[in-house]
Amino acid sequence: MDLQTLTYLVVGASFALYIGIAIASRASSTGEFYVAGGGVHPVANGLATAADWMSAASFISMAGLIAFLGYDGSVYLMGWTGGYVLLALLLAPYLRKFGKFTVPEFIGERYESQTARVVAVVCLILISFTYVAGQMRGVGIVFSRFLEVPIGVGLLIGMAIVFVYAVLGGMKGITYTQVAQYCVLIFAYTVPAVFISLQVTGQPLPQVAMASTVEGTDGVPLLVQLDQVVTDLGFAAYTVGSKSRTDVFFITLALMIGTAGLPHVIVRFFTVPRVRDARMSAGWALLFIALLYTTAPAVGALARLNLTETIQKGPVFEATANLRYEDRPAWFRTWEDTGLLAFTDRNGDGRIQYYDDTNAAFAAEAARHGWAGNELRVDRDIIVLANPEIAGLPDWVIALVAAGGIAAALSTAAGLLLVISAAVSHDLLKGVFRPDIGESGELKAGRTATAVAILFAGYLGYNPPGFVAEVVALAFGLAAASLFPAILLGIFSFRVNKQGAIAGMLAGLFFTLGYIVWFKGIVIQPMAADVAENWLFGISPEGIGAVGAGLNFAVALGVSAWTPPPSDDVHALVERIRVPS
Repeated sequence: MDLQTLTYLVVGASFALYIGIAIASRASSTGEFYVAGGGVHPVANGLATAADWMSAASFISMAGLIAFLGYDGSVYLMGWTGGYVLLALLLAPYLRKFGKFTVPEFIGERYESQTARVVAVVCLILISFTYVAGQMRGVGIVFSRFLEVPIGVGLLIGMAIVFVYAVLGGMKGITYTQVAQYCVLIFAYTVPAVFISLQVTGQPLPQVAMASTVEGTDGVPLLVQLDQVVTDLGFAAYTVGSKSRTDVFFITLALMIGTAGLPHVIVRFFTVPRVRDARMSAGWALLFIALLYTTAPAVGALARLNLTETIQKGPVFEATANLRYEDRPAWFRTWEDTGLLAFTDRNGDGRIQYYDDTNAAFAAEAARHGWAGNELRVDRDIIVLANPEIAGLPDWVIALVAAGGIAAALSTAAGLLLVISAAVSHDLLKGVFRPDIGESGELKAGRTATAVAILFAGYLGYNPPGFVAEVVALAFGLAAASLFPAILLGIFSFRVNKQGAIAGMLAGLFFTLGYIVWFKGIVIQPMAADVAENWLFGISPEGIGAVGAGLNFAVALGVSAWTPPPSDDVHALVERIRVPS
């Protein structure tokens, strides 16, 4: 059976499973649509939370970031993992004790303000649509490569699948679909990693491979071999970072508190029966997440080594050491068809020269040997998906990776789309504009909002403002600067009032969004080059969310100090949600 047929079968079977689960768990009330009826078992919620949180960025892009950034890519690993711990310890149990449907609802009641609730909705929608753009882009990439359809067609297929189980089942359908999706994605991620680890180092555990020696060498450790291979081609050493300590600190901090402020992850803790179950499901989720996150560094290192040695087959500058374009392997040809891998024969020798032509010293040496610039462009988002093919693994493993990538992207996209629809139907429609709307009307509005959100998400997936992990990193910055401080202060401060919370959220959001747009040029053209010399205190747009959060805290506390304190009811609410149960 050829690869494409096998992929269609595996991916089709996974879709049939998701749709079957959605039909079996159809939501019949707003409680089931928004929070799955609040009766999800902690283990199931842990699995669903892990799938919800491990997006296309985790499955597809994180190893790609680590592969191409090396040591610098570790900030994503530290930030996202640390953020989950922060969420589990500081926010999840208290929000579950609050016992309502959405994050804006908590902010609205805690700060006794419909305006605060609306501002929270605006923040939530901005964050979620930025994030979902990355997920839909991931869906398009996987479909375009493995089902060999245009990215637009792939997006339409993904949108149709999400439409079925998100609109039909709401949170109830999404929860149990995510349980199945976690099983698919973790199997799909770890099986190829085990095969490649065995192939390169002889170790079955990828985590151990990082400290193992490369097969066929005289006891050379993997990372030493990788450093040698990439520096020979003018790239920075894999194990040495190029970012400043200041920037690394702020990026990690922004990712941490951004993770803790992500509304689609927070809402998962509303779906369990008791506060104790919220804590237990947070622990289970951390265990399930760790399985993938401890594997990712090895996947990145092994992929970088395999890719580089496939192109550079012998000593650098040896006449026959570079892969001839005519001899390129099948995986190279198929990824070329997607436009995510491209070769330009700059010196007309018919061979592929892959090196860092921005390294002036190496470029000068390369020019003396007739090289005219780097000839290979590799999109970072393809590295995990292409890795099994580069390593020559069996077709069933490649088909499995396709199903896993789609599962990761769809699981997070569905969670994001649901919080968007809940914000519109529950917080805006019922909470502000039509408080008298009945349950069936609200349920219908929720389903309509989900459908509209899917259409807009599909458009963003087709026209993304960046590659998957970069878009996701920006969403984390916005979450860090807007929602996280408002939630944290809402739980742990008696004094912060509605004026402070609103001013803080707006200050953090506009500062962070403005800084990002200034350098990244989302929607409009960038207004300054995105280089360290132009950044504020040397902090990149990926790390500015931490500064935005600090600004939010300062404004919220400052404005609250000059305005009347919250009511006694709010004091009682804060005391109630702090009590463990």
